[in-house]
Amino acid sequence: MASQGITFLILAAFMAFMATTISARRSIDNMNVIDKCWRTDANWENNRHNLASCSVGYAGKMNKNMGHDVTYYEVTDSGDDALNPKLGTLRYGMTQVKGKVWVTFQKDMNITLQKPLLVRSFSVIDGRGASVHIAGGGCLLLHRATNVIIHGIRIHDCKAQEAGAVMGPEGNIIPLGTVDGDAIRLVTCSNIWIDHNTLYDCEDGLIDVTRGSTNVTISNNWFRYQNKVMLLGHDDGYRRDKDMKVTVAFNHFGPHCRQRMPRIRFGYAHVVNNLYLGWGLYAIGGSMNPSIKSQANLFIAPNEGKKEVTWRKHNGDGMSWNFRSVEDVFENGASFLSGGDGGAVRPNYNEDQSFPVSNAGMVRALTKSAGALRCSKASRC
Repeated sequence: MASQGITFLILAAFMAFMATTISARRSIDNMNVIDKCWRTDANWENNRHNLASCSVGYAGKMNKNMGHDVTYYEVTDSGDDALNPKLGTLRYGMTQVKGKVWVTFQKDMNITLQKPLLVRSFSVIDGRGASVHIAGGGCLLLHRATNVIIHGIRIHDCKAQEAGAVMGPEGNIIPLGTVDGDAIRLVTCSNIWIDHNTLYDCEDGLIDVTRGSTNVTISNNWFRYQNKVMLLGHDDGYRRDKDMKVTVAFNHFGPHCRQRMPRIRFGYAHVVNNLYLGWGLYAIGGSMNPSIKSQANLFIAPNEGKKEVTWRKHNGDGMSWNFRSVEDVFENGASFLSGGDGGAVRPNYNEDQSFPVSNAGMVRALTKSAGALRCSKASRC
């Protein structure tokens, strides 16, 4: 009898192990290609730099943010001084640390920036392992920056700012004009990856990609409670944005996002494997002859109001837009008006940018963990 009891215990333990293994396997199978790359590593905290090799889309691999020449800087102080940043604060890491910098956070913190924070080139702001909020003041401004990763931050309630001086990335005092209250604004930037952030309730928009910025990937973010969500292209007169290329992938839009998911001028956007939980005016819009490939997204129309996904601005000479829906899924009466030259909407990724597109039926699973993750430092994210 004793041997039977031991056998039963061994069998029960084996079955429990197999159930856990199968559950973990299913969890991994439901992850998107970016998350599979790093979230399966239980020792991610000691291998933070591996995140840089996981980006896809137009940002390409962020390998220039890795290497022995990277300085790891830990934020220990939630305070901010726009002109004289204190050691331990986020602004100090962006202005006083030389060369490549990888910023982490010692603990949970709420940071209210006195003025917009100028994010330096070859920098990573990595919020994994802490609940980090940037809220209630200025937010993030990237000006002529390249090779930047913004990951795992909750950015909300960003306020418009009057003109004023701030300390810049090289430790110099820089005059800034007025800003509108965006969560993250890119001005003439390249190779930027914005991943796994939670953004909401800002006075203007959540992400602006403007004035010749290109090679940008916006992935795994949760956008909610916002009128203007994402603007790609400065204005109808800024023709340099015709060279802009942006990948928008694996994001969760909603609840209560009204428009611009994204709105694009002139350039090209590959909008792929995103979840749209309703909209107000529209989900995807454009003007000035943009090209948008909407691929394998899930669009769930609002119960009331406009069911049409798209919006197009007429520029006096008829429709100048190029939208294509490929393999999208539409629920609750949603519809998509395609038009233009379908041959012009191929992303044409290179080897470092390309990634497999999943079936739209997988979108709920692929975006389930969108937004800033609550990662324990002792286990998988």
